[in-house]
Order: sequence, then structure tokens, then C-alpha cells
Amino acid sequence: MSSISVLIGRVLLGVYFLLPGIGKLIAPGAQLELMQAQGIPLAHPLLIFAGISSLLGAAALMTGRYVKLAAYGFVIYVLLVNVLIHPFWIIPGEAQNFFKNLGIMSGLLVLAGYAPLRWPSRSNWWKSDSAVTKP
Repeated sequence: MSSISVLIGRVLLGVYFLLPGIGKLIAPGAQLELMQAQGIPLAHPLLIFAGISSLLGAAALMTGRYVKLAAYGFVIYVLLVNVLIHPFWIIPGEAQNFFKNLGIMSGLLVLAGYAPLRWPSRSNWWKSDSAVTKP
């Protein structure tokens, strides 16, 4: 697999989560209304958690640190968003968002499949996965 294509893919997936993560934290109004309209309990704390998680996960993907864990975390997040926010079988017009998110999940799963597993630790946390995990 081409390392440049993996790098570009990681950065683009990171940007996909980074920008909405910033939006969730600095201008949460519209997203909060959407969550409340869907009947999601504890919408505000969950939105803050989602924003912080998006920022941290995006940073991990973009810098090549803990890529497998970040990708799997985002797969779970996108799956929850799909079921809770974009249920096209209940809400007309949500099919495009639902299936777009499946595509994002596919890219995350492929990325996770190629990334080495690295558990968080206090030692070498600042190094990229490739610098810490040697094949």
C-alpha cells in the first residue's frame, strides 16, 4: 500500500472529523437542536463529548498516532450517528447522509485494518505509530 495515499487518506479523514468537532464546541446550537429533536437524552453533554472526541481522534489520524484505535472509535461514533440522527427508514430525506456515512465507515475500517495496534501509554505517546511499532 502506498504510504503517500495512506497519509493523504488519514489527513482527509481527520479533517472530516476535525472541522465538525470544532463546530460542535464553538457553535453547538444547530447540532444541539437536531439531537434534542431526535429525543437524544443528555444531548448537551454528549455533544461536548463528541466535539472533544472528534478533535482528539482527528489529531490522532492526522498525525499517525493511535490510528487503529481512533479509526475504530470513529466507526462506533459514525454508526451511532447513523442510527440516532440519520435513520432514513424513519425520517424521509436522510438516506443520502446515512449512506455517505457508510462510505466514511468503510474508509475508517480499511485504515484500521492496515494500522498497527498500539495501546495508549505514557511512554512514547508523542511518537507516530510507525516509529513505535516495528513489524
